[in-house]
Amino acid sequence: MKEDKLKIDPDRFLSDLHKLREFGASGVGKGVIRPAYSDADIAARKWLAEQMKDAGLRVHFDPVGNLFGLADGPSLLLGSHSDSQPEGGWLDGALGVIAGLEVARAAQEAGGPSVSVVSFQDEEGRFGVTTGSAVWSGQIDLQSADTLTDDNGITFANARARMAELSSGFVDPEQFNGYIEMHIEQGPSLYSSGIQIGVVSDIVGIRDMRITFKGQQNHAGTTPMHLRKDAFQALSTFNAEIKERFANVVTPHTVWTIGHVALHPNASSIVPGSATFSMQWRDGDADRLGRMERIIRATTNEVADQMGLTVEFGELLGLEPETMNVNLRSALEAGAEEIAPNNWQILPSGALHDATNVARLMPVAMLFVPSINGISHAFDEDTDEADLVAGLKVLASAVSCTLG
Repeated sequence: MKEDKLKIDPDRFLSDLHKLREFGASGVGKGVIRPAYSDADIAARKWLAEQMKDAGLRVHFDPVGNLFGLADGPSLLLGSHSDSQPEGGWLDGALGVIAGLEVARAAQEAGGPSVSVVSFQDEEGRFGVTTGSAVWSGQIDLQSADTLTDDNGITFANARARMAELSSGFVDPEQFNGYIEMHIEQGPSLYSSGIQIGVVSDIVGIRDMRITFKGQQNHAGTTPMHLRKDAFQALSTFNAEIKERFANVVTPHTVWTIGHVALHPNASSIVPGSATFSMQWRDGDADRLGRMERIIRATTNEVADQMGLTVEFGELLGLEPETMNVNLRSALEAGAEEIAPNNWQILPSGALHDATNVARLMPVAMLFVPSINGISHAFDEDTDEADLVAGLKVLASAVSCTLG
């Protein structure tokens, strides 16, 4: 089957993208505030379910809120996620869901091929790392996931209970013969080079852990500096040390981030008694990720010993690096050359995606379109609409090539 037999409608596709943006619209540019299990997220999923139903797909919410639009018989699964960061962009995840919906709708209208759609829940990690697809793929069991908490102490079990009336059992992955996820790049490579389409070669691995330095809470005015057991100073020292200790291990593509810090009691006149922080690191080599973990733990313990503090490590979360399936990737490459001749490239994904989890179950591939100025996870995240439509056409072409 050729791409022209799938009569995709770019205007309908763009209209749906903008409609989805209205759920949790931030009021700042095109930004959205649609964290997993929020009112806006649940409303968006109910709207998506109606669109899937209208497209001729069978709607199914699983126990964690993953939303599937299922075609009859064995099918190719397309999609991504529709939850957002606390201050998120309008395309991150949403693009893959709406693009998948448009291709599935066109396939239904054409009488085939068989295409299903998914919007995974909590990809953005309110409770962990790509939680919805992690549970569905068996990366983490539901009982363990239910004990995860967000930054406000709310458990995953309590959050997903908000969708209990919509949910039934887990979808059997055996009915899918592959998964393709379309996404914005979330980085500067495509945009800065003027390239319209990116075909992903592999997705980096990730590790994420919460660490707590525990010292001694005390008066900020009367406690001499040399007698303090200041938890924040321990964190500051760790942050300064870790770059040097990583120097002979990491590559230019390796990244690490302290993205969340909570001090206790977090008052201007009190020496902090504890500092809890997130430590996340990413690389395409699993051995390197392990070496970095050992350096992190050793450095944290040494800093704590030197300053007379103790340290506690939370659960290590993460996913392994994943190489894209050669057949699905080849279909995307052929589509890219057809739609954007000499204007596409192969590149790795430095961001984590649901495709990493789904790869445990079936062949996967990913397609990127440029992010303007390389910005994502921010209200000013955006992509030129011509690039969005080009990506949609590449996806449709790849589906036709794969299933035709």
